[in-house]
Amino acid sequence: MSHLIFFYGTLMAPFNRPGRIRVDSQLMFKGHGSIGAALFDLGLYPAAVPADHDTARVRGEVHEMANAAVVLQVLDEIEGYRPAEPDESLYSRRLTPVTLDDGRMVDAWAYFYDARLEHAERIDSGDYLQYLKGRQR
Repeated sequence: MSHLIFFYGTLMAPFNRPGRIRVDSQLMFKGHGSIGAALFDLGLYPAAVPADHDTARVRGEVHEMANAAVVLQVLDEIEGYRPAEPDESLYSRRLTPVTLDDGRMVDAWAYFYDARLEHAERIDSGDYLQYLKGRQR
């Protein structure tokens, strides 16, 4: 089991989300990176969907989990992922390649949106923090 997790939305450090705070002591920041995915704005939070590595990238944070089983259980609850019922889950958790900013490749867990996107706006930059800063202007 990988001990790395990739956050691209409201679980990133700047948001101080209560669910994230529950596992913060179990996380060690390893760096920034990107995954092959497309990013969409759902209003309260973003959604990443898998995409070709060369055509769409989503930026985020990589953290090492001190106790992966405990951290993933909490994150699964936050993200609405039910391992025993994946078809009924809002998000799925998948091991995915991450390109770190220094060029290294690592495998980390990431959550991908499984529901319909409806009229969600695509975040072309793939960077949720940059997107939010642009909306505040």
